Amino acid sequence: MKKILHVQRSDTPHWVGDGFPVRTIFHYQDLAKYMSPFLLMDYAGPAEFKPTEERRGVGEHPHRGFETVTVVYSGEVEHRDSAGGGGVIKPGDVQWMTAASGLVHEERHGADFAKNGGLFEMVQLWVNLPAKDKMNKPRYQGIRDAQIPVVELQGGKIRVIAGDYSNAHGPALTHSPINMWDMRLQKGSTHTFTVSEGHTASVFVLSGSIKLNDDKVIGSAELALMDTTDTTFKIEVLEDTKMLFLGGAPLNEPIVGYGPFVMNTQQEIRQAFDDFNSGKMGHLTNPIA
Repeated sequence: MKKILHVQRSDTPHWVGDGFPVRTIFHYQDLAKYMSPFLLMDYAGPAEFKPTEERRGVGEHPHRGFETVTVVYSGEVEHRDSAGGGGVIKPGDVQWMTAASGLVHEERHGADFAKNGGLFEMVQLWVNLPAKDKMNKPRYQGIRDAQIPVVELQGGKIRVIAGDYSNAHGPALTHSPINMWDMRLQKGSTHTFTVSEGHTASVFVLSGSIKLNDDKVIGSAELALMDTTDTTFKIEVLEDTKMLFLGGAPLNEPIVGYGPFVMNTQQEIRQAFDDFNSGKMGHLTNPIA
């Protein structure tokens, strides 16, 4: 079985705008080289919001060099970007935005959620792009819950967002091999999973608890990082658990990031700021009201 390299959690929440109370579970300045191609994870909520006439969220801001992936568990997120992408994602939906050569976007609570209030919970990931794809045109994928295949297990189920599990193939289009599985596992069940040797592999528990590889107990809001050797890992489910599996082929390329830009060299970062400041990443012509 795979060796557990590290267990990480964050107990220091901060706000992104006025709509997303997040804990940054990992960042491109700490675990990124071990998580490749994943760069960052923000876990928002679970948090209760009261009804409001205003649309909470975060206003126009830029990105270049990677993708943002938002998985909504409760609540609604509306997105709009300068490349023409946009839409509302609801519980079970996934937004996969490829910033690539650069854009500006905004993210706010959906209109219905703002009006009615309720529980909000989501995960947002930053996914690195290979150097050859960092200056591609931006792309937006709004993936509905009904599009995501479900594999039933003895004591649970897996939604395959990206990559493959069993005979199911995830709908997300990716630039490098990635597996992203939304997993719901029942207390008392035990599961053994097989993944590609050489790929990174980690599990993030949103709620519940598991024992991983007969070794460590992983609880709510904790990330367990495994090594790239061997191909199997084992989960003993101690409580009903909601979790994400993240895995992929490491890019093995330099990571140079500053704020909303992640490239391969300092010169590319400077160019990203120049291009943003000169308006080359565009502007929102019809921001969310």
